[in-house]
Formats: sequence, structure tokens, C-alpha cells
Amino acid sequence: MMIPEPQNQHKWLARLVGPWEMEGECMTGPGQPPMKVRGREVVRSLGGLWTIGEGVGEMPGGGESRSIMTLGYDPQRQKFVGSFIASVMTHLWLYEGSLDASGKVLTLDCKGPNMMPGANPGELMPYQDIIEFVDDNHRILRSRAPGPDGKWVPFMEAHYHRTR
Repeated sequence: MMIPEPQNQHKWLARLVGPWEMEGECMTGPGQPPMKVRGREVVRSLGGLWTIGEGVGEMPGGGESRSIMTLGYDPQRQKFVGSFIASVMTHLWLYEGSLDASGKVLTLDCKGPNMMPGANPGELMPYQDIIEFVDDNHRILRSRAPGPDGKWVPFMEAHYHRTR
């Protein structure tokens, strides 16, 4: 079996590799103040073709959340692909996305539980996780979902700073 050579997109993902500290804010609901979040993440490479990010963060009221994000690039589909799981939810998030023209922003589309008031149990809706490199030591993760009017509404923003 021939081992695939990493593409430029895999090299973009390699920028994620290393230890990171995170600070961010999540919206908790209409009229509610944003919730502050803190955590850390270690991202490693798997064969130069995949990244695996293992994160841990504080939960409101105590305790911690653990998460794993995988990202790769599928040359046949010409799409970034990946997954996200967390210890505080049962849904497996599957990603598919692409870089913007600047090469700084990766937008990952996925489907997840509809958390809107009145949603049917098990109903899924679209979400986006957006990774932007400010520089090699600072990246931003933004999450958003469509609002009632169909326009994207941000609900989380986290700043990651590389640690040594």
C-alpha cells in the first residue's frame, strides 16, 4: 500500500500541532450574559495526514469537560474532514469544510442537535466551527448556528495561544 504524501492542506493543519491555552465566551441564551470558559488543548499529528486535538476545559459550576477533535484533508473529495466528541454530550459531530481564499480561515460544516426552544428531540440542524489563524501562536475558534431568520448567529468564540 502506498502511503499518501501530505498535501498543502495537511501542512496547514500541521500548524495546529502543539500545546495551547484557551480563553473564550459562550452564549447561554437570549438575554443571558456570556459564560467565560478556560481550558487547554494538546494537538498532535498522526502520520502528517491527521491532527488529533485533546482538550480539557472548566464547566460552569465545577467539573471539567474533555474533548477530542480530529481533522484531516481528503484529496479525493477536496474537503477537510474530521470529527468532534466531548465528555458532556452524546452527539458525534462530523466535519466537512474548506479554506477561504486567504488561506487563514477554515470553515467546518456539521450537523448537531437542535437546541432551539421547541425543537423535537433528535432533530438536527446545521452548525459551523470556524478556525482562524491570527498568527502561528494565536488562533480563534468560532461556532455559529442559523437563527430563526436563517442568518448565521455566533454563539461561541475561543482564543487559543500556543504555550511552550
